[in-house]
Order: sequence, then structure tokens, then C-alpha cells
Amino acid sequence: MSDLDADELLPSERMRTQALEGDVTQIHRGHRYADEGDTFAIDGTTFEVTAVRERTLGALSDEDAQAEGMDDLEGYRRLLERVHENFEWDGDSDVVLHRFERR
Repeated sequence: MSDLDADELLPSERMRTQALEGDVTQIHRGHRYADEGDTFAIDGTTFEVTAVRERTLGALSDEDAQAEGMDDLEGYRRLLERVHENFEWDGDSDVVLHRFERR
């Protein structure tokens, strides 16, 4: 178990704020940034990573998008296209789920 930098796992201020508010409970990233049991803190609040697993973009659902603070999967797709230069949604692309909860 390690103490992580919250900015590494949750790269935007919006996501860190939404995690504090309980609206973001997971993030999918292109690479593994944590292991189960790792912890990180945001403004003095500690979170624990509870699940890390490989998935594909095509396996994501509206529920996944909502756990990342979006209304639905389409909104999540549009966000990724907006914030990542040259991003193209490919259902076969590998991503890594990082799920966490307030400790």
C-alpha cells in the first residue's frame, strides 16, 4: 500500500472537488496509477482505492460515466474528446478502472 498524490490519479480540479462531494467514486485512465489498498488525500480527507482492473472503453456504461461525475456515457465520450488532443473513441481501447471510497 502506498500514499498517492491525488493530482496524479485525479488530474483535474473538477474531479477532485467532485470526489470530496461524493459525486466521483472512480476514474478510468489509460494506465495503472494505483493498486487496491493505496490511499490519497484531498484537502485532508483520505480516500482508499478499492478496485483496480483492466477494461475496454466499449465495456463502459452510463453507470460508469455517472461514477465519474458525468450525466451519461455520451457526455463522458464528448468530454474525453474535448480534453485529450487527437482522442478517438475506440471500444477496443484498453483503460484501467480505479475505484475509490472515502475512508
